[in-house]
Amino acid sequence: MARLDAHSLFRFRHFPSTFTTTSTHRYLRLHVTKSDVSSSTQMSDNGAPHTVQVHPSLEVIGGGRDKYLPALKKNLEHPYNPFPLIGSNRHVETIFAAFYRSLPDVKFRRECLRTKDDGAVALDWVAGDHKKLPPLSPILILLPGLTGGSGDTYVRHMLIRARKLGWRVVVFNSRGCGNSPVTTPQFYSASFTGDLTEVIAHVSGRYPEAKLYAVGWSLGANILVRYLGQESHKCTLAGAVSLCNPFNLPIADEDFHKGFNNIYDKALANSLRRIFKKHAALFEDIGGEYNIPMVANAKTVREFDEGLTRVSFGFKSADDYYLHSSSADSIKDVCTPLLCIQAANDPIAPARGIPRKDIEENQNCLLIVTPNGGHLGWVAGNEAPFGAPWTDPCVIDFLQHLDRRLSETSSSHSQLNEAPMCTEGGLVAAEV
Repeated sequence: MARLDAHSLFRFRHFPSTFTTTSTHRYLRLHVTKSDVSSSTQMSDNGAPHTVQVHPSLEVIGGGRDKYLPALKKNLEHPYNPFPLIGSNRHVETIFAAFYRSLPDVKFRRECLRTKDDGAVALDWVAGDHKKLPPLSPILILLPGLTGGSGDTYVRHMLIRARKLGWRVVVFNSRGCGNSPVTTPQFYSASFTGDLTEVIAHVSGRYPEAKLYAVGWSLGANILVRYLGQESHKCTLAGAVSLCNPFNLPIADEDFHKGFNNIYDKALANSLRRIFKKHAALFEDIGGEYNIPMVANAKTVREFDEGLTRVSFGFKSADDYYLHSSSADSIKDVCTPLLCIQAANDPIAPARGIPRKDIEENQNCLLIVTPNGGHLGWVAGNEAPFGAPWTDPCVIDFLQHLDRRLSETSSSHSQLNEAPMCTEGGLVAAEV
């Protein structure tokens, strides 16, 4: 639902609305013992078993652990070391990353996609890649957090890293976000996967021979995981990554109103109000259960959701909306290789909301929980404090592993861009 992206709260740069844009609970710490997560047995190329070591500062679980862990070995065998001072407090880290992380320069070519209900979303492709890259290049679809878009630093860093590997990248700006047009009296929500479904079908239709992957942050991660569970074995994505996913929205909503989190709540509400006021004319005389005055003056995300979001998507109340929009309920149905990365001290996506049991039982899922990181922070690793988050190398190594294995098998099995199989009796893990 809506309280999920602290980063967008702090956006202070203005991005032009032209089609081509240029960018110049209380603290929870997981105590993980070495015996809990220190190693995983995997077969080497010559058939001999070997052990993948995981540093005890990290929690790593999931039914896909043995299958995916070797690809992440170089990132997980070392301790997670947050940057001094900045990484010692979850709020400092969250705010520092939002304000001071560097913004890579990228030129975009914008495509506005008209949806079936006459709405519109904006797809930002890297300018010139449609001429430079071959049609078979793997494609990475990026889903920013609430009110976020292609101008956000965490999105740009992931984009740059993937492009260096020859991947085609497109940012999916939801309705009203990243200066995406709004053409109907409806925005988007944590529960709505319709626009993502159309975006994936559109991208797949444009590049039918390419394998598709997706990465989502915060609210974008919740939507992505819901999509994976909804589509299940029919999903055309070859792999996906979820970052800072709130997973359990009633829990996230509960923590969102505690202590310092009220700052995030007010900032996000301000961002939502600004988007709404740009398109307020669409909601004049709309009637029904909408409470437009509440929306226009919302001081919290809950007020915005109560007045508009839950009505637009047919929920009885904000609580009903949160209860039935949680991606935690979708994990058991995911048949696509999925990497989830969370921070144990995330103030907006509480660690106690992570569906650990379902992740452990799903052979297609792997979960990494870092002891620090805040929300969309992860100011650690070789590029800290101003460069890419600690998570980015893990994400790219995971996606490269999937793409490499699929490329190796596609010629003999003709299964390009197919998802793992599911049976009525349960999940059957993909051989990737």
